[in-house]
Amino acid sequence: MFAKGPYTGRLAAIVQIIDHKRVLLEGPSSNPAQHVPRQSAPLSHVSLTSIVIPKLPLAVGQSGLKKQWESEKVEDKFNNSVYAKSKAKLARRKELSDFERFKVMVLRKQARFEVRKSVAQSKGKA
Repeated sequence: MFAKGPYTGRLAAIVQIIDHKRVLLEGPSSNPAQHVPRQSAPLSHVSLTSIVIPKLPLAVGQSGLKKQWESEKVEDKFNNSVYAKSKAKLARRKELSDFERFKVMVLRKQARFEVRKSVAQSKGKA
């Protein structure tokens, strides 16, 4: 996944390792807006995930990579990961209006009160 640069936040597969600081990447996403063309990128601009496409040949072609990408369901695996869910949660929080942020604050306050009340009751019984 790209961490910096024009393709920030997009998924890509490492097709080949160029040297100890650069890799060749391509992201054959089914969504055209998320597609990443084949390019070299420094490892400092890339964040590695635990998703692996097994037995991916070196310098695999575009069609071969796309077939394996879809057969391994890389995008689905990533969307179900904890990182993607927390990223979506943060994006949702950024879009909240002032009143919606207030409602979230009130709900969190109520939940905290209920937790403290139940903890106090359990300490009182013990």
